[in-house]
Amino acid sequence: MKKYIVFIFSFVLFYMLVQLSSGWVLTAFYMPDLSLTKSSFLPLITSLTIATISYFLSQKLFVKNMK
Repeated sequence: MKKYIVFIFSFVLFYMLVQLSSGWVLTAFYMPDLSLTKSSFLPLITSLTIATISYFLSQKLFVKNMK
């Protein structure tokens, strides 16, 4: 049983080492293709609109609660 535990422990340790090192290598050599990126202001405009609506709603509710 002791040999089995040592085998499983070393197997898991080796597996984790291979996974971490391959992830590190893939990350280090990754070159994104910048020609495929699309810059869009739609997420920014949507976020600003939601933030503005939230601000005015909170101000309106806050003023009603103060009266």
